[in-house]
Amino acid sequence: MSNLVTTSAEEQYTLIVMDDGKANALSFDMLQQVNAGLDEAQQAGKVVILAGRPGKFSAGFDLSIMGQGGDAMLDLLRQGAKLSQRLLNFETPVILAVSGHALAMGALTLLSADYRIGINGNYKIGLNEVAIGMTLPLFGVELARARLDSAHLNNAVGLAHLYDAVGAAEVGFLDEAVDEASLMPRAIAMAEQLAALDMEAHKNTKGRVRAPLNAALAQALEQELGT
Repeated sequence: MSNLVTTSAEEQYTLIVMDDGKANALSFDMLQQVNAGLDEAQQAGKVVILAGRPGKFSAGFDLSIMGQGGDAMLDLLRQGAKLSQRLLNFETPVILAVSGHALAMGALTLLSADYRIGINGNYKIGLNEVAIGMTLPLFGVELARARLDSAHLNNAVGLAHLYDAVGAAEVGFLDEAVDEASLMPRAIAMAEQLAALDMEAHKNTKGRVRAPLNAALAQALEQELGT
């Protein structure tokens, strides 16, 4: 298995960087390695920064697997959904340094984190499934319904509208947009700020706030993927 993810233990946060040298497709290997990085972060009990490679946060699920259909596709969907659930309920704050394009499952990852920072520039963020001949999975619909501005939901989900970072912040995919050079310094500053939280209180409060979404996700997974 090639090394697709690098995990670094810093004083106040754990940095997880995805880099497959291409589009950062969420393959079985990428998902496994991201989860291994989250395992390390969980043991450390520190804030998490999850970042992508320059220009590409993630283009979504590996289309070579999705195109096969059948059990392989369903298994990849399950694993992606489980990652979303894990990020939504992670014991410490999860910050995303959105280093470029974030599409399909890449954009759903944005909807699963606590704080999302993107880059001003010619980058696209959004749910483009219907533009490439795919139906958005039910768990993705529930994430979008819960975390996107309701006035933009139809455009974002049903019409595959893609946004730059400023638009993505208005809709709800991001919390803020910065220039490229400021992305990691801003993510680190936010991690250091959030490190001062009481993590037990953070975890418990986040669980209460997201209880309806967690219930909707569990129902969606059971209905569509039998899990």
